[in-house]
Amino acid sequence: MFPKDVYRQRRNSLRAMMDEGILLFPGNEESAMNYRDNTYHYRQDSSFLYFFGINKPGFYGWCDVDSGEDRIYGDDFGIDDIIWMGGQPSVKELSAEVAVDHTGPVKALKEALRTALQSGRRVHILPPYRGDHIVTLSALMDVDCTRVRDQVSEELIRAVVKLRAAKDKYEIGEIEKALEVAGQMHTTAMKMAFPGNYERDLAGTIEGIALASGGPVSFPVILSMDGQIMHNHSHHQELVQGRIVVCDAGAETPMCYASDITRSYPVGGKFNLQQKEIYEIVLEANVKTMEASRPGITYKEIHLMAARIIAGGLKALGLMKGDVDEAVEAGAHALFFPHGLGHMMGLDVHDMEGLGENYVGYDDRVKRSKQFGLAYLRMGRELEPGFVVTNEPGCYFIPELIDIWKGEKRLEQFINYDRLNAYRKFGGIRIEDDVLITAGGSRVLGTPIPKTVQEVEATMGS
Repeated sequence: MFPKDVYRQRRNSLRAMMDEGILLFPGNEESAMNYRDNTYHYRQDSSFLYFFGINKPGFYGWCDVDSGEDRIYGDDFGIDDIIWMGGQPSVKELSAEVAVDHTGPVKALKEALRTALQSGRRVHILPPYRGDHIVTLSALMDVDCTRVRDQVSEELIRAVVKLRAAKDKYEIGEIEKALEVAGQMHTTAMKMAFPGNYERDLAGTIEGIALASGGPVSFPVILSMDGQIMHNHSHHQELVQGRIVVCDAGAETPMCYASDITRSYPVGGKFNLQQKEIYEIVLEANVKTMEASRPGITYKEIHLMAARIIAGGLKALGLMKGDVDEAVEAGAHALFFPHGLGHMMGLDVHDMEGLGENYVGYDDRVKRSKQFGLAYLRMGRELEPGFVVTNEPGCYFIPELIDIWKGEKRLEQFINYDRLNAYRKFGGIRIEDDVLITAGGSRVLGTPIPKTVQEVEATMGS
């Protein structure tokens, strides 16, 4: 846990942003895989962690906006639990570590909520994202399961997003710990990317590194020679000389902060000319947009900068044509770069996405586009000090998408479709780093992970 005053101040700051009522934060319960006692890896709710810090199942956090009182509801472990898990701290002991004096058993929560609701008080909740949350909240608040989401408080969503978006020094420290593990994961995978190994050999090994470092991976490992499938979690293929591996993976610390890094590298350790040309375009987009990221500029502008760099590079190779600015405005680049440049990152690898992506990545000034490709930009709002964002430009050759666009003669004034046949089996390249927005600009977090052509080839050959 962080120092107890961190959690007290977070709750006080949250209360100051709310008008009235009770703020209820249900923690997560265990989730069974195939029978009750065989559970998935436990993961606490991120907002509960942020405000109440207890990384154990069975707890509820309560913030009273009007009285200033905080409570934690939870049940002490019994002897049956202790036999299987060893001695456990009491609810009062855990609560004291996060500066909460008032505690009670879970059964007392329902009565407390009933009293509050009957007296006309507002109970604010965040969007539930698990079925057991919906069932529990239905019982606690005496509403039908189908009406639980009607109780979600937009006022609370906006307040939580505002607080969690800017990371403090403790959070930055945790993210950098996660990045040190990610560096080990990615350099290890590079050194294993040789013909005869399977994708699963690399994916399994780097997941083991995350586990051995104290936490799981921050999301299921994406590692594939079919890098044009951007979230490809299949790891069944044997590595083949001449193909590119895209590895998108990160670690989670014991305090549940994430890292998210992507590297792309050639099977066998040497880029061929075609691969190197595309790689250098993506690398330029990665580096220049990170250098341009600073407070006061919107991330949508940074994304469009990446799009222009990629379109300009592809034009130089004869794959695109015409005016680059006009091509990007029309969305022609999205044939090759159909996703957003990045997203917020912190306690969640897509930070706070469960609260609603538009609340996190957009605001009253910057609205989400409906244009293909640009619509997938998760983060478009103005950058502020303390934001941690991923920067992950990519270039992909998706045969199915190419065939659809070519058949429709879509934006053919900007795309040389006939030149694309030589790239149908290319796959894709993505390069991703995690960036902290500072008062004066930005900095890449963590120890640098091999990224240039020379660095990647040297690492693979070591």
